[in-house]
Amino acid sequence: MRELKEIRNDLNQCDLQILELLMNRLSCIEEIIEYKKAYGLPIFQPEQEEVQQETLIRAIGEHGYKEELLGIFRQIVEESKSVQSKSLFHYNIALIGFMGAGKSTVSKYLKDMLAMNEVDLDTKIVEDQKMPIKDIFAKYGEEYFRNCESNAIISLKDCQQTIISCGGGAVIREENVKNLKKNSRIVLLTASPETILERVKDSDERPILNGNMNVEYIKGLMERRASLYQSAADIIIETDGKDIVDICEELIQSLMKLEAAI
Repeated sequence: MRELKEIRNDLNQCDLQILELLMNRLSCIEEIIEYKKAYGLPIFQPEQEEVQQETLIRAIGEHGYKEELLGIFRQIVEESKSVQSKSLFHYNIALIGFMGAGKSTVSKYLKDMLAMNEVDLDTKIVEDQKMPIKDIFAKYGEEYFRNCESNAIISLKDCQQTIISCGGGAVIREENVKNLKKNSRIVLLTASPETILERVKDSDERPILNGNMNVEYIKGLMERRASLYQSAADIIIETDGKDIVDICEELIQSLMKLEAAI
């Protein structure tokens, strides 16, 4: 059996080699992003992640620490995504739009694909108030809820690399838009009234639509808010008839064009 000192020395050498390889890997990630940006290639390529996973599984084979090795590589991939997002954005992404426009779905996908932080304002309010939104409306009224919403936005002033999914009425107050714009690009997601109804018709967490779950009411409310949404938005993404990958890719490409134009 080798001496402990010798084994530890080999371990230290392994760590240094791994560190050098990791630094090279992260540099490659930066290069890939710059190449994609330069040639207008898609940022999101989920199929590539699947290929990498399959390659690793084949290379590991039946090693005794297969699960541990895969766990390490999952973490490496996650950190690589974080490098990717830092190469793309130096700001937060705030998603606005009518209820059912897809904010929560887009937020989750961007979080997973870019390893960014995620804050859902409605969820934050529910956690802070310790009651569902419909109960907040019933007990305290809409004005109280809007105050909670404004305070939640202010509390995010120091956040970085964060996807912020805003409630449908967050832009009603001009102060909310101003506070979001301090460290975020605001993305408006849109959908037709018919699509909105299809997405929210089975939800009982939409107090604004209580007793008015129909296309006509939704259309009227959307029209009343349309100018507020549009004036707040840095970019606008239509979600009707698109899958989540296409929506998020369009969003990222639009943000990159916006930055290039500034």
